[in-house]
Amino acid sequence: MRRPRITPTLAAPALAATAALLLLTGCSTGDGRSPFEQSSSPAPGKEGSKGGSPSSAAPSAGESAAPKKGSAKVASLLTTDLKSPWGVAPLPGGDLLVSSRDTGRIFKIAADSGKQTELGSVPGVSPAGEGGLLGLAVSSDFGSDHMVYAYFTTDSDNRIVRMVYDDKRPSGDQLGAPDTIFKGIPKGAIHNGGRIAFGPDKMLYAGTGESGERGLAQDKDSFGGKILRMTPDGEPAHGNPSADSVVYSYGHRNVQGLAWDAQKRLWASEFGQDTWDELNLIRPGKNYGWPEAEGKAGKKGFVDPVEQWKPEDASPSGIAFAKGSIWMAGLRGERLWRIPLRGTKPVAKPQAFLTGKYGRLRTVVATDDGGLWVVTSNTDGRGDPGKDDDRILRLDIS
Repeated sequence: MRRPRITPTLAAPALAATAALLLLTGCSTGDGRSPFEQSSSPAPGKEGSKGGSPSSAAPSAGESAAPKKGSAKVASLLTTDLKSPWGVAPLPGGDLLVSSRDTGRIFKIAADSGKQTELGSVPGVSPAGEGGLLGLAVSSDFGSDHMVYAYFTTDSDNRIVRMVYDDKRPSGDQLGAPDTIFKGIPKGAIHNGGRIAFGPDKMLYAGTGESGERGLAQDKDSFGGKILRMTPDGEPAHGNPSADSVVYSYGHRNVQGLAWDAQKRLWASEFGQDTWDELNLIRPGKNYGWPEAEGKAGKKGFVDPVEQWKPEDASPSGIAFAKGSIWMAGLRGERLWRIPLRGTKPVAKPQAFLTGKYGRLRTVVATDDGGLWVVTSNTDGRGDPGKDDDRILRLDIS
């Protein structure tokens, strides 16, 4: 499926660098692995059979198991009084960029002091319901191009833009004019997806929702209910299941968490409806079932999740990989889940932390020194904000 061309505003050197990168990423492996996955990673089994989803494959040689029991303790409170925080993007050096869903503003949070500095507002944001300024990502080449990417809801769609970040300019005016690299993602009062992240292959991934129109998830001609993979310019990435499409996987209800493990495998969290929320291992071109299947349905042609939860215990948003486990933030569940893994298989039942102590949890980000940042989401209209909300917590984990 092709999309309307959006002409990027890049200098020739950047175009050349992108072309070279595409040559390096290679094609898909033909066995269901992602195009950048290490050759020692397991190939998926037969879909639809018991124990036959990619999540059931044996771990790679040399992969050690995470401990069955772990720990997560709040080490410090980084900052408070954030308004509707959503996306978080670590900068080189450790500081954090944080989006405000309902105000359309982006802030820098100093990792050492928690000081908040406003970078500026993203023009065109139209906050309503679950939409607004959502995910953030910084370029894989941030040191040279200083690009910040943002996913947000407009009056007509969800889209992705990039902006040059210049910290030498005055506070509130540090973002350049947005360059739209991708548009046409369906919007709705609910299920706007919104998480974006650069993968190990330096391609940009986006989790989208079906905007409340269930059938879009199975429609390969729609960008709703998908995981998208594109170049930094917003073009279909080399090695995608279809050469002219950014669609990487489909059959999703509302993807709000993306993370890669140590073997460069992609994981995603997904909101279920009334029965099961999901943690999925993502393989290119695979169908994750919605709305025909929810949770571990065992239906032929659909990939079952690796783990599942009742919505009242999870309603997951952001995820991160650290210390051999996936860590998943829960909104309605008001807790942080740890899923210990050996390769692609859990080694124990998911373990819950912070249950009910800090309210709704939106985003979790791994730190460079092995900890986690956790962002609360109590000022989003569905929580019960306290005097310090919303806040960012630093966790020590094992």
